[in-house]
Amino acid sequence: MSSQEIPDENLPAEQGTAHDTVEVADDPFADPGLPAHMPRIQDIDERAAKRSERAVAFMFTLSMLATVGFIASYVIFPVDKIVYIWPFGHVSALNFSLGLTLGVALFAIGAGAVHWARTLMSDVEVADDRHAIEAEPEVKAKVMADFAAGAEESGFGRRKLIRNTMFGALALVPLSGVVLLRDLGPLPEKKLRNTLWAKGKQLINMNTMEPLRPEDVAVGSLTFAMPEGLTEEAEDFQNQIAKAALMIIRIEPDNIKDQRERKWAHEGIVAFSKICTHVGCPISLYEQQTHHVLCPCHQSTFDLSDGARVIFGPAGHALPQLRIGVNSEGNLEALGDFEEPVGPAFWERG
Repeated sequence: MSSQEIPDENLPAEQGTAHDTVEVADDPFADPGLPAHMPRIQDIDERAAKRSERAVAFMFTLSMLATVGFIASYVIFPVDKIVYIWPFGHVSALNFSLGLTLGVALFAIGAGAVHWARTLMSDVEVADDRHAIEAEPEVKAKVMADFAAGAEESGFGRRKLIRNTMFGALALVPLSGVVLLRDLGPLPEKKLRNTLWAKGKQLINMNTMEPLRPEDVAVGSLTFAMPEGLTEEAEDFQNQIAKAALMIIRIEPDNIKDQRERKWAHEGIVAFSKICTHVGCPISLYEQQTHHVLCPCHQSTFDLSDGARVIFGPAGHALPQLRIGVNSEGNLEALGDFEEPVGPAFWERG
């Protein structure tokens, strides 16, 4: 017979084995309650509390010093300096110092916060009943009262040493992220504003490497040019041509709509930057009938008969125009540099 078929009154009140006895509890899910609160030494000894306060302040101060060390590392150590550090071996002095100082800065803030919470903030356990999502006015008042009590028990207002050093550590650590922007490369200074074009520099045909003459440019043709003196063998050729590359187009003067474009041209020959103002792709697709030029990367379209303004696509502004003329030898020459930076917009554009 199974135990389920035995009447309840015949079941034993205790079930045991040869080794122990198990009593059946009346309510196995009864609330055991909270254990009695055991005060910490900081709760009863103000000198111990002061020692903990100084320890927390030390951690926050250490974080500030490490952050300053992180920033100083950028100035002190060159990028290519290699040092031997046991047991890591030969490592970059800059990378090692950055990792060490930033790690100490973040760890010290965390350790200080944990030590503060474990030794100085209240550790009394509080049980609270669940309530509806929409709080009653009494509950709201209780929350605010609990918040005020927690703020008071944390000693945030009383312990000014901890508060001030914590503010200092939290204020300095974000500077590490600002300094990391240096890894984006050297500051552009005025390098993006200026090109090799200057008054008197001849326009060199990039196909023949000979100076361009007005008769070399036919109506409806597209020619690419670069500044006189720039050669493909130059060490910085790619950087310079990325800013100075030109499109030379000849348009009937009566078809030029923009007054400044007509003034800066020579007998209908206009010179515009070849670099798209969206993301810097080289432009090479020209439509003779409409005088539209198309960037192959993202289809930005410019009207070269109307100041190279944008008529379609994501480009943000027109292509810069270079003012040109003819020198005493009959060759096309620049009358100065571009009036505005070429290529995509950048943060220093003004």
